[in-house]
Amino acid sequence: MRKKLGILALTAVLGTGAYAASIDHIQTYTPEYLGNQAQNGMINNVSVYYNPAGLMQLERGTYFHAGMQIAFGTEEMKYKGKKYEADLFQPIPNFSLYSVRDERAIFWTFGALGGGGDLEYKDGVAGIAVVPDILARFGVTAEDIGSSAEGTNMYIQNTLGKAWMINDKLSMSIAARAVLGMRNLKGDLNVGYGSGGKLHADIDSERTAWGFGGQIGFNYKATDRLNLALRYDTRVKMNFKASGSEKKADLSMLTLGELGFSDFYPEYEPGVKYRRDLPALLAAGASYKVTDRWTMALSGNYYFNKDAKMDKTKGSAILEKLGSKHFDPEYDNGWEIAIGTEYKLTDKWTWIGSVNYADTGAKKNSYDDIEYALNSIMVGTGLKYKPNDTMEWVATVTHFFYDGKTGNYEDKYSTYPKVTEQKYDKSISAVGLGFTKKF
Repeated sequence: MRKKLGILALTAVLGTGAYAASIDHIQTYTPEYLGNQAQNGMINNVSVYYNPAGLMQLERGTYFHAGMQIAFGTEEMKYKGKKYEADLFQPIPNFSLYSVRDERAIFWTFGALGGGGDLEYKDGVAGIAVVPDILARFGVTAEDIGSSAEGTNMYIQNTLGKAWMINDKLSMSIAARAVLGMRNLKGDLNVGYGSGGKLHADIDSERTAWGFGGQIGFNYKATDRLNLALRYDTRVKMNFKASGSEKKADLSMLTLGELGFSDFYPEYEPGVKYRRDLPALLAAGASYKVTDRWTMALSGNYYFNKDAKMDKTKGSAILEKLGSKHFDPEYDNGWEIAIGTEYKLTDKWTWIGSVNYADTGAKKNSYDDIEYALNSIMVGTGLKYKPNDTMEWVATVTHFFYDGKTGNYEDKYSTYPKVTEQKYDKSISAVGLGFTKKF
């Protein structure tokens, strides 16, 4: 019984959920996207991110764009009615420089490509809350006596490419991309059991990886009013290596040796390597100028999650002996669709707005304290201000409405009758400010 207590009390750890509408990918490359998520077929100052082949439809010149978004809100786990919350506050900058000439355009972009920033759960997580119910089967009383966890999940991209005209309607772009991924975990577990017994474990692990990919795009200016676009971003192979330190609980008195966080989340064990790729992405879009002042747009993204390797790990032999099942994360391919609009109020002011629905493709076996990619509806709006022909400002705001989901505790701990499903939810908003200057 005491052996089981020592092992099961170490089941709590946290990574971070993504500020995204997919698994790791984000499409919120720029502040303008927060106001109008249907960017794939648009021709504007942020086409360099969403429709680089469409740059050939811009006025000739050199453009500099900079933006800043701030994402804020909460991510929460719930177990038997008790909430475990973490606040999110994450600034997200982006920069781009592109030059459009008669024969070609050269472009460079820098900014976030995936992830969700930093989260800290000060009062523990669902993985701690389930421990007393697991131990109750053996007549043991246990409780958390001050555990916490913090996780960071970020991907930064640097893209360099070229666009050119094939004929008077069709243009094409190609680009190369380098990506730096960082997935960090700090955990501190303190559990009391029995009459004064205590267990402690901690970890400070940083997973990093470089990856490289490509991009190809097409833009077709069908008429003066209708524009069509297609873009494909290749899969980015990411071989993450963990480094840092870990202190495991000393269970030698129970003839179990040492046991810690990495027994439950082996991808964070210092020194190990695991693949976690960014899936390939197919993006399509159309924009239609209904009147001289009013434009409508439609966009769709398809994420090839099944073709990407995502932390396929081995289960713990000790946990298997206790009847705890190991589940690798499972994903279907994901998709999202957005409809947007822009209306020119005056020669200087334009209103933008949109709605986006995203199905991440994540199944319940991917939901745990490390991550939970939830389906969402994203609603945004904003204003553009163009004081002259060479300068534009954009201010936007958006909110994600997430579809809360339950996890797999009843399957994972099927031999423990008092265990119920854990629940996950999020509430995230973001504001953005962007600036573009044409030289």
